[in-house]
Amino acid sequence: MFRPKLPTMPQPTGIVTPPAVIEPTTITPGTPTTPPAPAAPVPASTRPTIQLTPGTALALVGGGTAVVLVVGAVLVSMLLAVAITGASVAVCAVVLRSLLASDTRRR
Repeated sequence: MFRPKLPTMPQPTGIVTPPAVIEPTTITPGTPTTPPAPAAPVPASTRPTIQLTPGTALALVGGGTAVVLVVGAVLVSMLLAVAITGASVAVCAVVLRSLLASDTRRR
């Protein structure tokens, strides 16, 4: 009951093909080839430049603005959460202090 039962490996079904025999091939040495001459560097004036059309510039500005707004909203919400937490902790401290002070006055 407490011994694990190991599953049996299923046997293959259908036609089993034997492995293919790989015959070795002979390598015949060829004539050595000379390496190609290095290409001349491309001058800077013929390199492709990135052209900003008014549409792509507007898209980049819009995307950057959206990123700045989203990051700003996240940072402001985190700052607000910290401020609310700090205020609530301060209120709790004042209440506890007043409770403890009133308890010592009664004695």
